[in-house]
Amino acid sequence: MNIKTETIAFANVEVEVIRKDIKNMHLAVYPPNGAIKLSVPTKTDEEVLRLFAISKLGWIKKNVKNFKQQARETKRDYVSGESHYFKGQRYLLNVNHHNGYNKVEITGANKIQLWVKPSATVDEKGHIIKEWYRKQLKSQIPELLEKWEKIIGVQSNDWGVKQMKTKWGACNVDAKRIWLNLELAKKPTICLEYILVHELVHLHERNHNARFISLMNQFMPKWRMYRDELNSLPIVHNDWGY
Repeated sequence: MNIKTETIAFANVEVEVIRKDIKNMHLAVYPPNGAIKLSVPTKTDEEVLRLFAISKLGWIKKNVKNFKQQARETKRDYVSGESHYFKGQRYLLNVNHHNGYNKVEITGANKIQLWVKPSATVDEKGHIIKEWYRKQLKSQIPELLEKWEKIIGVQSNDWGVKQMKTKWGACNVDAKRIWLNLELAKKPTICLEYILVHELVHLHERNHNARFISLMNQFMPKWRMYRDELNSLPIVHNDWGY
């Protein structure tokens, strides 16, 4: 796909314009700080896209403000008593030092146990926790994917979990491959399902247009509520650098 980018500015707002082979204009505001991106058909007249962006100024400012005000997780030091989240629930970390294998498990109602060597650094402990999150998220996906593929009437070819910089999920429509953000392991399962449904619906409709919205309404009538819940939860300390 031939893609060209440029920037327009108005009313103290800067918008990145992406020209590519699409049929309709699509405006989006991205976390963590409300970056504004406007995707437009390749030959769209500059005045047309500028007027379109200006007409959405109120919506843009509202969403930028929401992102800037969204709660951030505090920096994690991976010490006992620290709060961590899994499937939307708050847990307290308990760090255990031993000379065996690194291990993470949940005990009781609200404890995450981390076993590491006494010499483990903050980065090493963080990596162990992150890989535990990855394993847990990957274990949830196959059952949810099978469920929603049947409901939506599509079949993906592949899926994966990775750290993503600005999105909760992504879909390569041509390859029928879905990617899910590792951070979803921390969020309520219904939020994971919402993102999965969103990406699967792209296998019916590539763009975020009226047909896409109609399909989301059909397959998951309360999707807006789940989206708002996901976007109201704290995002990672390092400004989505995952």
